[in-house]
Amino acid sequence: MQLDQATQEQLRQWESELADEYDAIVKQDLKLDLTRGKPSADQLDLSNALDGILKGDYNAADGTDTRNYGGLDGLPEAKELGANLMGVSADNVLVGGNSSLTLMFQMMLVAHQFGLTGPESAWKKDGDVKFLCPVPGYDRHHTVCEQLGISMVPVPMTETGPDMDKVEELIKDDARIQGMWCVPKYSNPTGVVYSDETVERIAALGKIAGPNFRVFWDNAYAVHDLVDNPPELACVMKACETFGTQDTVIQFASTSKITFAGSGVAFVNASPANLKGFKQFLGTCTIGPDKVNQIRHSRFLPDRETLMAHMKRHAELLKPRFAAVLSALDEAFGGTNLGQWQEPKGGYFVSFDTRAGCAQETVRLAAEAGVKLTPAGATFPYGDDPEDRNIRIAPSVPSVEEVKSAMKVFVVCVKLASVRAQLGDQ
Repeated sequence: MQLDQATQEQLRQWESELADEYDAIVKQDLKLDLTRGKPSADQLDLSNALDGILKGDYNAADGTDTRNYGGLDGLPEAKELGANLMGVSADNVLVGGNSSLTLMFQMMLVAHQFGLTGPESAWKKDGDVKFLCPVPGYDRHHTVCEQLGISMVPVPMTETGPDMDKVEELIKDDARIQGMWCVPKYSNPTGVVYSDETVERIAALGKIAGPNFRVFWDNAYAVHDLVDNPPELACVMKACETFGTQDTVIQFASTSKITFAGSGVAFVNASPANLKGFKQFLGTCTIGPDKVNQIRHSRFLPDRETLMAHMKRHAELLKPRFAAVLSALDEAFGGTNLGQWQEPKGGYFVSFDTRAGCAQETVRLAAEAGVKLTPAGATFPYGDDPEDRNIRIAPSVPSVEEVKSAMKVFVVCVKLASVRAQLGDQ
């Protein structure tokens, strides 16, 4: 189906055939959901051994009674788990509650309102604050900025990460830019892994940015590989050491898609200066995190080898779901001009770009046919995809057969929206 070469008569014929196919789908009364990147029940079952793993022994390796108050930093063995996730030293890891998103919001709140390295470093003191957002990107990152009144500046994603020429240009031209969001491995939603050069250039941004500039480095999918020989991500903190910019990058990670999504453990890795300012804030709103959960996770995932073996079992469950999505896209759109997509080697999403102006209509049609998709535009700041193209597909929760059924609907909706748009343009 090549729309640009089709005649009006051919387009009308396609529209009629697709409309009939779509109407038949609507009558099936489907209820399928591809909206959020959540682990399936089968994936959650992989961590059921967490229940009862302590067997009444609540003492940490250093003798801490994990049932009591205190321990703002987190347990030493939990710090090691965070270090294994992020590939850093445990010395500069802080262990929080169950949500890395909470830690990101808190860290941004401190940087904006109070300053990470003293009151004079608070972003708000410089007036309007801006943050760079690679697009398409993670919608909840955008929500954090919106909540704090921080303006977002989109930056195009490339096959190697954010467009660093654009990033550097913007930072040099606008002192109000105080940071940038990054999902460096299996970026949400494109699945891009930042190249070594991109990581190095991000680490060097502190050389051209203001003193309070911070990169929020979200390691959400650091160990979520789908292939046997996954791409390696360069260590951003090692690169920062080379440039003397350790204060400019703050890393986050969690076990949310590793163990129990709602009952995991979250981590921050940052320089001593950043951690000092952050802990001053934490000390006012908590007497310590859930150390019982920290110790049970540390015993369940005691080392890197155990962690990666656990993640291979996740991959075995996810691979056929992703294969179902990619197979449907290849069969329907390979060699056509109806859409573009990446084949991710890990993470939780497949990013699909329709023809310009067709994403919202595709999502609307799919919803009426019983398939829920993430709202078109959600991957852009303020929900505004200027070309109305990007759709994020999340295949992890439904069964493989349900994913196949949902993709049949998706394919018809993309084609129907595209044909109707082309008819409207002629």
